[in-house]
Amino acid sequence: MILIPAIDLINGQCVRLTQGDYAQKKVYNESPLEVAKQFEGAGITRLHLVDLDGAKAKTVINLPVLELIASQTALEIDFGGGIQSTADLQRVLDAGAKQITAGSIAVRQPELVDMWLETYGSETIILGSDARSEKIAVGGWEEATDVSVYDFVAEWQSKGIQYTISTDVAKDGLLQGPSLALYQNLQSRCPGMQIIASGGVSQWSDWEDLEKLNLYGVIVGKAIYEGRMTLEEIEKRIVSAC
Repeated sequence: MILIPAIDLINGQCVRLTQGDYAQKKVYNESPLEVAKQFEGAGITRLHLVDLDGAKAKTVINLPVLELIASQTALEIDFGGGIQSTADLQRVLDAGAKQITAGSIAVRQPELVDMWLETYGSETIILGSDARSEKIAVGGWEEATDVSVYDFVAEWQSKGIQYTISTDVAKDGLLQGPSLALYQNLQSRCPGMQIIASGGVSQWSDWEDLEKLNLYGVIVGKAIYEGRMTLEEIEKRIVSAC
């Protein structure tokens, strides 16, 4: 299971929200590049970069930060937030992202994401399947839908999607443990899907619980920034896994 740290961006700064609430924002570092380099120095190879300004504005805002991190580190970056057109997607890839996360757009304009899959391939497009009470949430988690997260992922898997990042919004940023039932149910409904868990991881025991589910990866944010899972510990685990 791959550990993928998250950098969430507002006004070009590294922040974290609680349960997706923009009013509950905490700035951890004014230099996302500095944070990314710290991750790389600990042996991390992947980065989940989220443009929260973009998710809210429905257009990519923090592209310069992506360009900076991509040009000054060797991290493989998946980028999400504000990608609403093929032009947006191409700009993000040109700026150095290896993959993009399609969440809200996959709900609102599925035919566009169908085209992206055909053009860019399933290795490039990650499905964002974030949910409140097992229903898909969009628009930076500010808008609820009545779409079942399980039906949503199953439908896109049938179209060729291989990867999904799924967050239980109710767990995000609370450091109270991940939604194990969500991922178990996703595995049951969508066998073969490469699931990346996100939200709620607060300590190494949470990591170990998720690892038992044989998930593809887990995104960790606040637990690192709050020092509950240190970069030193992460580096030791990466080295021992090799």
